[in-house]
Amino acid sequence: QTTMSNTYSKIYIQTVFAVKYRNAIIDKSFKEELHSYIAGIIKSEGQMPIKIGGVKDHVHLAFSIKPKYQFQA
Repeated sequence: QTTMSNTYSKIYIQTVFAVKYRNAIIDKSFKEELHSYIAGIIKSEGQMPIKIGGVKDHVHLAFSIKPKYQFQA
């Protein structure tokens, strides 16, 4: 008889960040740097960015978190 010694799980979150007043200010000249910066924040918290994209007035973000992660305000 085999018993499961470990259980693995992952939580996926998809969110959208909009620019204040939906102003179209996310320019192509720094969009990649912005996305890399956001990915770095997620990684620094020990989580995993999956996909970051968007247009001039908002950013789409998909990432996974560990179930025991606690958000701090």
